[in-house]
Amino acid sequence: MSITLTKAPFRADHVGSLLRPERLHIARKDFKEGTISAERLREIETEEIKRIVDKQIEVGLEAVTDGEFRRTWWHFDFLEHLNGIEGYVTEKGLTFDGVETERYNVRNTGKVSFNPEHPFIRDFIELNKIVNGRAVAKQTIPSPNQLFAAGIHNEDVYPDIEDYANDIIKAYQHALKAFYEAGVRYLQLDDVYIARLSAPDFQFKDGKYTREQLIDLALRVINGALEGKPDDLIVTTHLCRGNYQSTWAFEGSYARIAPTLLAKEKVDGFFLEYDDQRSGDFKPLEYIPNGGARVVLGVVTSKNGEIEDKEAVKARIKEASQFVPLEQLCLSPQCGFASTHHGNKLTEAQQWEKLKFVVNAAKEVWE
Repeated sequence: MSITLTKAPFRADHVGSLLRPERLHIARKDFKEGTISAERLREIETEEIKRIVDKQIEVGLEAVTDGEFRRTWWHFDFLEHLNGIEGYVTEKGLTFDGVETERYNVRNTGKVSFNPEHPFIRDFIELNKIVNGRAVAKQTIPSPNQLFAAGIHNEDVYPDIEDYANDIIKAYQHALKAFYEAGVRYLQLDDVYIARLSAPDFQFKDGKYTREQLIDLALRVINGALEGKPDDLIVTTHLCRGNYQSTWAFEGSYARIAPTLLAKEKVDGFFLEYDDQRSGDFKPLEYIPNGGARVVLGVVTSKNGEIEDKEAVKARIKEASQFVPLEQLCLSPQCGFASTHHGNKLTEAQQWEKLKFVVNAAKEVWE
């Protein structure tokens, strides 16, 4: 069995975000204070993206990202540039384990549609030029289902949630077409909302819907967004339980969503978080169709710099292969290293060692 796969997701892969270097933190601060221009900030971002693209290739990754270096948040930066969605400073942050996040969110202010001038299109074109065929350039964006997270949907604009869902589906269909035309062939949809549907303490929308109704809606939205996508556009879903400065937002296995979402989502792969006990066991993987989506096992944590025991990681992959054939499995960290600009609590050197570890472990399992 070969380490090399002809298409994504790869045996050794990663979620996408990387720790922002101090130079970038300083540049952003200087820009906010008005001491450097937007053009100068972008130049610094580009220089740092070139550096980390080279580094990803150096450690052996076949898929590389821009580290999300032009973003502040993994999701808000994309969503607030859709028509009908705006970003705003909230009265309080979101609640994570022992931490309140920086105060920011998005809200629905009008009819939702894709903005053809969305800045992420230009960002990818520039990334693809930097990669220059040396690896596969991966684009990450939040899933359409993130727009169903608490507090975003405006019932004055959309009294019927189905109308809201239909416009989101159309917006994402147009987004996928725009990214494809820009050269994207590997797209990852990051989704905390769907994972949360499996959490024991999930709060249903004002008691109007059951968990099962919302799971069904989520499946229709994701599959609707993918309808008509080109065959050579690989799309994966990353299901996450929150990642903010090495903390988490909720817990619970994938069991409640597996029979519907893991079984029927029309994606090419699932990046699944399995780095600690909060994620539950591998049994929900039995719903993944044999020969269907690849499962990228996030059994390596991005939340600290300690390198896992390689034999323990290999044993976990073997355990997962009881439910999904080994040839359908891949390996990655469970999440990005910096889902927000703050970053997780480890060093850049530790980050690169983690990614190198993933590459080396994958070689030992699949070569």
